[in-house]
Amino acid sequence: MPKMKTKSGAKKRFTISPSGRIKRSHAFKRHILTKKDTKTKRQLRGVTEVHASDKAMVRSMLPYA
Repeated sequence: MPKMKTKSGAKKRFTISPSGRIKRSHAFKRHILTKKDTKTKRQLRGVTEVHASDKAMVRSMLPYA
């Protein structure tokens, strides 16, 4: 079997913690921030865990993580 390829977009977007949890950052925080409320921008900081229903898909995109 040849080596499996990692999806380039997935390796830029997800990180896997030592315990096996998949972390992601929030969307809607890149541009057009002037019209967004300060509270909204503050809540979009930091990272969250990928939802349980999406974990299998992310794992398949990152075969060696």
